[in-house]
Formats: sequence, C-alpha cells, structure tokens
Amino acid sequence: MAITLDPRHLVLLRELSARGSITAVAAATHRTPSAISQQLRAASLDVGTALVERKGRGIQLTEAGQLMAEAAIEVDIALERARTRVEALMHSPMGVVQIAALPSAAEYLLAPTIVELSNESIDVVLQDEDVDERSFAELARDNDIVIGHSMVSSIPTGAENLSCAVICREPVDIAMPDTHRLANSATICPQDLIGESWISVPIGFPFHTVLQTIEQVTDSSATIVQRVRDNRVVESLVVAGLGIALLPRFTTRQRDGLVLRPLVDIAAQRWVVAMSRQDRAERAVVRRVLDVLHDVGAHIACDTTH
Repeated sequence: MAITLDPRHLVLLRELSARGSITAVAAATHRTPSAISQQLRAASLDVGTALVERKGRGIQLTEAGQLMAEAAIEVDIALERARTRVEALMHSPMGVVQIAALPSAAEYLLAPTIVELSNESIDVVLQDEDVDERSFAELARDNDIVIGHSMVSSIPTGAENLSCAVICREPVDIAMPDTHRLANSATICPQDLIGESWISVPIGFPFHTVLQTIEQVTDSSATIVQRVRDNRVVESLVVAGLGIALLPRFTTRQRDGLVLRPLVDIAAQRWVVAMSRQDRAERAVVRRVLDVLHDVGAHIACDTTH
C-alpha cells in the first residue's frame, strides 16, 4: 500500500516531538487541542499505522511517528537551503530574526550586532531569558536564535539536536571585596578558597558546575550563603562582604569595593553559544545575524585580552 505524506502532518509530528504534548503544540500553533488530535488521527490514517500512542495521561510518538518527525526536520532543512539559494540570487538577506538571549551575554553582544545590521533589511526582535542550562535549548522551539552558555561544552546540555555555534569563550573570575585576604593575589587556585562563604547561582545554572569542580579538587564542601541569578545583585552582596562569587569577566563592571581575580588550575571559562533549530539555521537572514554575532564576539574577546 502506498503511503500518503502530507507536509502539514510532518510539521505537526515534528512539533509534537519537540514539545511533548498536544496542549503545548496547540498553544504554539494557535489551534485547539481537538484540532491537533484530529490531524494526528488523519496522519495515522494516511500512513496506515499508528503515529502516536497513549503514555499515562498523555501521548507519545510511536517508532513510526518519531521516524516521520525526524524526516520532517530533514525536509525543513532542504527547503530552507533551497530558499536561501534562490533568495541569494534575488537580493540580500532580509526578514525578522527573533533572538532570546542570556542577559550577561546579551549585554555585550546584541547592541553592536543590531547597530551593524541597521542599514540592512533585517529586523532583530529581542527577549532576555535567564534560565538554567537545559532550558536554553527549549527556547529554540519559538526563537530563531537562542544565546546561552555552558561551562563544560560547546554544546549546552539539551542542545544536542540543535545547530550550535560558539560566539566566544569568556573567562569566569573569582569576585571578592577589595578588603578580602586574597584581594592582592595575582591569581587564585582552588585550595585558596577552602573555607570561604559563597554567593552562588541556582542549581542547574552553568556557574554552579565550577563551584562543584572546586569542591571536588579540594575535597571540601562549599558554604553557600545565597543563590542568586542576577549578576548585579551578586556584585552587591560580594561588595557587602557576605561572600565571594564567580562572575563573567566581560560584563562585570568596575565598582568600588569589588575586585576580580583569575581562577587557575581548573577550567573556568564559559562557552557562549548561539543555538537554532537546524532548519532555521539554514535561513539566509539567520545566517547573516549569526555571522555578525560571531564577529562581535571575536572583537570583544580580542579587546579584553589586550
């Protein structure tokens, strides 16, 4: 029996694979859950086999459904490549690019990027997102580019199936009050930090992995007095003498009472990474924005090392 493949059904299965529930797909595609369920039934009838199955209170893709969802990604990539080639013959990249970005990276990347693109027919729409490492990949469902970070890999946790481009690598330093016993040290090693009180980040945020490494190599437990997301709040707590912290070098501002010192003998750099769905990464306008982001990142890194 010949199998009928409706491209709309492929898109639906891809979205279900990415979002995990009919309710989430309905919200993302501005349809009702009943309409999504009806289309899934129609897709199964067209193919001649079940594409979804019950799992607890929800559903999941069957093996056949997952194969079709993966095929949908390949189709989308091929279509975007073809569209990009045709558009290149006709005009320069144009369109809207939606970016979700980690605030501490957005601060030094996005303004120069938008300025560079200001004379081109590209509109960049921004939103700031301060989430744990795994959640950056989830944001790629609804954004063209997601700028996140990782302390351990150029592919953040959860982004294994996304297109990932390293924008820059940024050192993460030890922040302390200028009255601290280590404030006059040129560098800091993990053993220097035994017994310190820490202003840390929530568990799951990348900087937490550095603190875990310090604990491992010193065979000691860190005393964490606060867990805070916002780096400006972290800075104020450090200046007040409430603890030391890990802060990114490029965006930690000089302020009275605060000093940064390089951490040595363990890896203390973060990968700042642009993530996109593979089909969206093929769009000419997205590739143009990624190129500018990469240039800006390289310029920032060069300026801060000279």
